[in-house]
Amino acid sequence: MQEKCVKNNCRRIVSISQEIDLVDPLLVLDKLTQANEINFYFEDKGKGEAIAAIDSVAKLQIDGADRFTQAEYFIKSCLKNIINFGNANQGFSGPHFFCYFSFFDKNAQLDYPFPSATIFLPRWQVAVKNQRCILVTNIIINESVNIQNLLENVQNKIEFIQSLEYYSAHIDFFPAKFYKKSVTNATGFKRSVVSVLEKIRSSHLSKIVLADILDVKSSNHFNLVKSLNNLRQIHPNCYIFSTSNGKGQNFIGASPERLISINNQQLITDALAGSAPRGKTPAEDAANANRLLNSEKEKHEHSLVLDFITQRLCQLGLLPQILAPRLRQLSNIQHLWTPISATVPANIHPLKIVAQLHPTPAVAGAARDVACAEIRRYENFERGLYAAPLGWIDSQGNCEFIVGIRSALIDGDRARLYAGAGIVAGSDPDKEFAEVQLKLQALLKALV
Repeated sequence: MQEKCVKNNCRRIVSISQEIDLVDPLLVLDKLTQANEINFYFEDKGKGEAIAAIDSVAKLQIDGADRFTQAEYFIKSCLKNIINFGNANQGFSGPHFFCYFSFFDKNAQLDYPFPSATIFLPRWQVAVKNQRCILVTNIIINESVNIQNLLENVQNKIEFIQSLEYYSAHIDFFPAKFYKKSVTNATGFKRSVVSVLEKIRSSHLSKIVLADILDVKSSNHFNLVKSLNNLRQIHPNCYIFSTSNGKGQNFIGASPERLISINNQQLITDALAGSAPRGKTPAEDAANANRLLNSEKEKHEHSLVLDFITQRLCQLGLLPQILAPRLRQLSNIQHLWTPISATVPANIHPLKIVAQLHPTPAVAGAARDVACAEIRRYENFERGLYAAPLGWIDSQGNCEFIVGIRSALIDGDRARLYAGAGIVAGSDPDKEFAEVQLKLQALLKALV
């Protein structure tokens, strides 16, 4: 193959998949990542899945309205130049592309540390699924590569990764440190809610999602791996995620909201909107759940999301099936939740669906374009990756994308935490502020 590359002056990527002894991908992220490399971490404890993607052999970072189309083209172009080795039938084998997009297609604040779209093929990928561990190594092959040295380097990395398995049980929970916290502007947020309610009464807007931030400073630099480990222990029912820009900043969180999941052309997405706190006793918890299930205001907010998702899927030619509604109960909050399924034709790329759905009314509002314009007016901070799609796509069109809510931007000893609440007719400013604070505090407990 290298001889062909020399003759044709080409650049190929070899993707080698192999099963290795069980190791914690979070430890691999900790031990393998270099400060100047981008990476991605994703864990769904409920499904027994975790994946760490480290460094890149191919990367696209762009801004602009056509970012999803360009990302799709980039992935398809890369796949034409990839040669696969190993068992392609094992979970998480083969090349995976990791993607994170910002909420808006262009960040208004030029100093925000992430572009509005990042897509990369990692150099190292370690994933666990059903108690089996798969290592994927992606290698660039061209006329100048020394194959022998390259293979030795791969073998050395495998041996190093395998040496970590003995420590996987020894990541303990770390309590949060003391912080200097900025005072949340309660008056300003409640004033915005009142103003939004006036707009909803006087126009065709039916919902706007307002977010708030909490800036904190630690006595030491935040520890990414310990914070992620705390998140997965505190929030076992959420998607735990982390991205790095390779420049010292990380975006992490514990999101309850899946945007889309596709497995063998079967799509699942979530309508998740309408919230209530968990109770301190079983009786109080049941009473809160009952009020949530019967609240006209919360059911209206939920139906806006449900209707939007089904309509947008239909516009792509999909036939969504609405599953039975239920509660999504997390450690400190519970949501109205309706899963939606559909079969995806082979000619529809996952990113076309992501582009069609983002942002849903669960994180933006309705009507969506008007709500997004209002968000820019009311929020004096950059959303960036907050409430935006993050996930992965493999070579077969399987994917998992979540919505980056309940999240924080970490930069050394500073962190900015994000959380939001959906404002609809009947919203109460005090209750909406309390809901946002509940979400922020849950995230703050995990940072260390």
